[in-house]
Amino acid sequence: MAKVQYWGTGRRKTSVARVRLLPGDGDIIVNGRDFEEFFPNQAKRLLVKQPLALTGMEGKFNVVAIVNGGGITGQAGAIRMGIARALVRSNPELRSQLRRAGFLTRDPRMKERKKYGLHKARKAPQYSKR
Repeated sequence: MAKVQYWGTGRRKTSVARVRLLPGDGDIIVNGRDFEEFFPNQAKRLLVKQPLALTGMEGKFNVVAIVNGGGITGQAGAIRMGIARALVRSNPELRSQLRRAGFLTRDPRMKERKKYGLHKARKAPQYSKR
């Protein structure tokens, strides 16, 4: 018999997370490592668990996430979106609840590219009058 599993892809900045939800007791594995080990920061852990907490699904699904690109915050946001999308696949009635909370909306903010003649995207060289 095939195991029931739900997929969701989340993106934030340059991070991409592929998330699988499997019926289980609430274990979260990120890139083959334990959740607490991958996210030592408590705030990032809460961010990742938000969709599960909102829908009351904590402890009902095991989460297996593969995430790459970006930094810790972007990766946490990507996993959050992936979990939310996978929850919608598991139960379409959760969609409006997750949409209202903003977990299904892709955050479009990206790092602006550096322009030539400038130090960074907008930081200009120091101006000298003489």
